Amino acid sequence: MPVYEYRCKDCGEDFDLFVRSAAQQKAPTCPRCGSTKVKKAVSLFGLSGGGSGRESSASCGPGPI
Repeated sequence: MPVYEYRCKDCGEDFDLFVRSAAQQKAPTCPRCGSTKVKKAVSLFGLSGGGSGRESSASCGPGPI
């Protein structure tokens, strides 16, 4: 059951939407202004260590000092 990220074209609100089933999915509406003019946004995710002894991260910041 995926979570999709959206951005409202009218007010600029970014929001997430939990989708139970693609067959039951209806047009998303903005929780701030109620507009149906929304666009699916690019979703970023993080990774954590996988037990191989190496640490993984999707962090964009500088490494440890």
